[in-house]
Amino acid sequence: MCTRYFSCSYLRFFLAILIFVLVGCMPIDNSQPGTSQNVSPEIKPSQEQAVAPSDVAFLQGKVFDGTPIQTGFIAWGGDYATFYGNGGFRTREGTIFAKHGLNLQLAAGDDMKLQAQAYKEGRTPYLRGTYEMVTNAIFEQGLCADPATCPLYAFQMTWSQGDHLVVQEGIKSIKDLKGKRVALQRGGPHMSMLYGILTDDHLSWTDVQIVWCDTLTGKGSPIEALRSGQADAAFAITPDMIGLTGGLDVVGTGAEGTVKNARVLVSTAQRVFTIADTYWVNPTYYRDHVNEVRAFAVAYLEAVEAVIRLRKAHEVSGSTEYQGLLALSQEILGTGVLPTSEDAHGLLLDAQFVGYAGNLAFIDPKNEHGFDALATQANRMAESLGQTTKSIAFARVPDTFWQDEIFKQSLSESLTVEAKPRFNAEAVRTEISGLDSEGFGSRSMLSFTISFEPNQMTFSEDQYRDQYDRALTLLDKYPRAVLVIRGHADPTAVLRDFVNAAIENGMLKRTGTSPTDYQYFYNGEPLALEAIAKVIAIVSSGTFKTGGANPRETLQEAQKLTRDRAEAVRSSFLQFAEEKGKRIDESQIAFDGVGVGEPMVARPRSEQEAAANRRVEFVLTRVTGEASTTADFDF
Repeated sequence: MCTRYFSCSYLRFFLAILIFVLVGCMPIDNSQPGTSQNVSPEIKPSQEQAVAPSDVAFLQGKVFDGTPIQTGFIAWGGDYATFYGNGGFRTREGTIFAKHGLNLQLAAGDDMKLQAQAYKEGRTPYLRGTYEMVTNAIFEQGLCADPATCPLYAFQMTWSQGDHLVVQEGIKSIKDLKGKRVALQRGGPHMSMLYGILTDDHLSWTDVQIVWCDTLTGKGSPIEALRSGQADAAFAITPDMIGLTGGLDVVGTGAEGTVKNARVLVSTAQRVFTIADTYWVNPTYYRDHVNEVRAFAVAYLEAVEAVIRLRKAHEVSGSTEYQGLLALSQEILGTGVLPTSEDAHGLLLDAQFVGYAGNLAFIDPKNEHGFDALATQANRMAESLGQTTKSIAFARVPDTFWQDEIFKQSLSESLTVEAKPRFNAEAVRTEISGLDSEGFGSRSMLSFTISFEPNQMTFSEDQYRDQYDRALTLLDKYPRAVLVIRGHADPTAVLRDFVNAAIENGMLKRTGTSPTDYQYFYNGEPLALEAIAKVIAIVSSGTFKTGGANPRETLQEAQKLTRDRAEAVRSSFLQFAEEKGKRIDESQIAFDGVGVGEPMVARPRSEQEAAANRRVEFVLTRVTGEASTTADFDF
């Protein structure tokens, strides 16, 4: 079964092959741009394909007569709303699309090169793809060579989740990718994902060695490069990721085909705002048919709301209408791709819808993962890859497109969306506190620190502005990751009090004549004070009767101090965000006190080394699905 955290994104790949073999892409010859002859659906049910039940309401109507406008779909849960709203390949009477005056013919569009060709030849006015698919086609196919054909962004459907960067042992964070070999498919779905990940930790294409692969999966793919030792890291879709590691939060053991010590470093299960599914339109067609294009956007968003209601009803008590949608999706996409209704249900769950409110947010110039931000990234990536030497000013439909009363008249649930916590704060605290340093490290993607003076408990927003700004950017890009603020203390006082008390109690023997050659023996066994974890275990379990400081109390005070300090930094950061007018989901920001357990220098011998231990760390961390919440719309 597919889940929100174990994506069915691999279905896109298989469908691209299946549909291309069966029907090709956009094969209809139109006499006018954006029109087609009245033809039957391009994929017809066969003995291997599920036949959608005809007794459900949205499949009852007669297929429209007349000449339909052709538009594409790809293998994605977000397209279910298109299937439902249209009533199948052709618009049916009584459907949402029919109510809005549409007459559409759906055609397979996973092969973006063929879809772009159909667009250039005037056989369709629309382009359906991820933001990256469309902008990459604009560069490679020269779609903006003529301003009259340079596509206009129309509307967003979803954010997708479920693609992963799998790394070999030794790569513990994004910064460790520097100098490493990273495998990905040329022109595939992960190019912008890699670009974004590198940017997150101030790296670039030139900091890694790209291993270009011809395919997404199977022979010649990134995962094969990783398995064969030709790459240190590779992008993988969910089933391949599971084959390499055993699971999203699992480290490969080498058994059952997994790669020993391979693990997921970054996933779109957390870096959600990475792959936007979109529709674009020919600018001339938009000028002449603006009301139709708006009707398409309204109808799609209305269908999204309807599909979500059906899904909820199905999950509570079952829904014949929803089962009909799943069967229709199996018919369109093929049961070779969606063998069961459970698989079809899972693919829908993997699509994070954005709704009307999300579309407004996407075109907000201040949105750090919106249209303008992705346009800037697309240009920079194309320039760095040598696809262009000149930036393209990607255009979109004007703001007035979204101000028409038809949206308010047709929509309800997605007009305004209340921001709700993405995490269960108590579950996050429990999960974080239950991880040892190794377990915590395996969940971490990147980290950075701020330093402070001894006994400092207040943190100025002005002093830490750069670090706070960076944290805000990461929170925006990784809405399903938790930013853990961790306080660390210098172990000098704990070591000093332990040595004094343990010697006084006869638990510790010391030989040597000066600090530079001291050697320690605990219960007759050599003890290196640099082994801080062992020292902490002794202090935590030992009983010390001493006239001096009790090391256990010193240890406990350090633990409390670091937690209080981490909480103070969190409060300062939230105040900084509020003053900048940034909307923050406070459930996404946790804090913890590490005490002296993870020093940079375990046995400091100078003030400089001690100062390195006094730090507050910002760590971008994955948590399990149990600590997360779900939402119908997220953007």
